[in-house]
Amino acid sequence: MSVCVSDVMAAMERLFPPETAESWDHVGLSVGVPGAPVRTVGFAVDPCEATVNEAISRGADMLITHHPLYLRGTHSVAATTAKGSWTSRLIKSDVALYSAHTNADVAASTVALADLLGVHLERALDEETGIGGVGAIVPVSLADFGQAVADVLPEVPAGVLVGGDPERVIKRVAICSGSGDSLLDAANMAGADVYLTADLRHHPATDHLWNGGCALVSATHWATEWPLLSIMAERLVGELGDSVDIYISDIPTDAWFARL
Repeated sequence: MSVCVSDVMAAMERLFPPETAESWDHVGLSVGVPGAPVRTVGFAVDPCEATVNEAISRGADMLITHHPLYLRGTHSVAATTAKGSWTSRLIKSDVALYSAHTNADVAASTVALADLLGVHLERALDEETGIGGVGAIVPVSLADFGQAVADVLPEVPAGVLVGGDPERVIKRVAICSGSGDSLLDAANMAGADVYLTADLRHHPATDHLWNGGCALVSATHWATEWPLLSIMAERLVGELGDSVDIYISDIPTDAWFARL
């Protein structure tokens, strides 16, 4: 069966309905012709120079990323900017670009992390938006839980940060992949012993811990969202079968390249 860009789009929208994305989000097709044929699809967290070059070098016809290329909109795609140059390169190479962001978070990103850590999810962390999750785990110390997070996530220079008493017993876990300090209060209200997220800022994190909040484990944004790609890829294959070839980029696209 031959597949075109619009077929992949339709499958992704069945799996990750755009209407479940946050109102500020911009998901869907950013670059490409709906009728163009697709044989190879790549998955990556970020649309950036590294993943665009990888898609082109691997002969991909379509790149599906978690993060949108133009989240805040733009008035120009001139190649005088980084994003403009990537857009131009994608167009010249006939590579379509599609994103599934907060709509994929609702459907799969928390599940991806929970499955890796053996967390039995009970409900969303933010029940209004469906973002994040809360669930039980076989009791373990905070130190061991932090090590488990480091073991299951891809290794990156920035590593994994752990805040709280290392001997604290962890039975209930709150999870939010990506930037999650807006849900610190929700993690406490859910009765979590630890909150796993990314991008925790100094003042929200310290205020949370100093006021008796749950323990914290903070990984990098890319690392916490990378496990989602496998679920997106598996579900797309379930929709389209072997009519497309799939690869998952493992290029870390955090801002940080070293820890000195």
